[in-house]
Amino acid sequence: MAYNVAIDGPAGAGKSTIAKAVAKRLGLIYVDTGAMYRAMALFMIRENIDPQDAEAISKKCQEADITIDYENGEQVVRLNGENVNGLLRTEKVGNMASVTSVQPAVRVKLVELQQALARVRDCIMDGRDIGTCVLPDAQVKIYLTASSQVRAKRRFEELTAKGESCDLAKIKADIEERDYRDMNREHSPLKQAEDAILVDSSDMTIEEVVEKIIALCEAAK
Repeated sequence: MAYNVAIDGPAGAGKSTIAKAVAKRLGLIYVDTGAMYRAMALFMIRENIDPQDAEAISKKCQEADITIDYENGEQVVRLNGENVNGLLRTEKVGNMASVTSVQPAVRVKLVELQQALARVRDCIMDGRDIGTCVLPDAQVKIYLTASSQVRAKRRFEELTAKGESCDLAKIKADIEERDYRDMNREHSPLKQAEDAILVDSSDMTIEEVVEKIIALCEAAK
């Protein structure tokens, strides 16, 4: 049986950064489920699909082939064969992903791909419902969070470093709105699995969070 680690939590909690670091240290495959949903959202934007049109999303998502490869140790997300790594982290794609990811057809398609990978490879996945829905039998489950103010500040600094002009208050409002949507959606809402360990990173450095999760993983082996 493959060894699986599930990290769940709200937007901006640092799940991807932490999961990548833990994967590297423990020699696990890192599966960025959020990037897969963002790739699907990018596909919908390109196809001019209305995010509120559930029927159109259900039909169109069948045309999207989303895979994860590794090249020179780096994860590459491919949408119908195209490397879309550099296009996935915009606010527009993130907001579209939060809306389209609630559609059952989208989730079914991507979850099947994620579960198939986890059955045969030791891996770590991060997302909103990994421990509750995607990998309910994962040996280690973490719920990683931070205050909305801290998460907004991190996002603000990330965007500013890229040269993008942004407003901290608006980012915080967007994060809180996404939290509400993710926690209250009908299918696979964001919530802490009963057997998940809560890690609040508000007052922790990245390295401190990584060390804590590695210790939890090693204790579970």
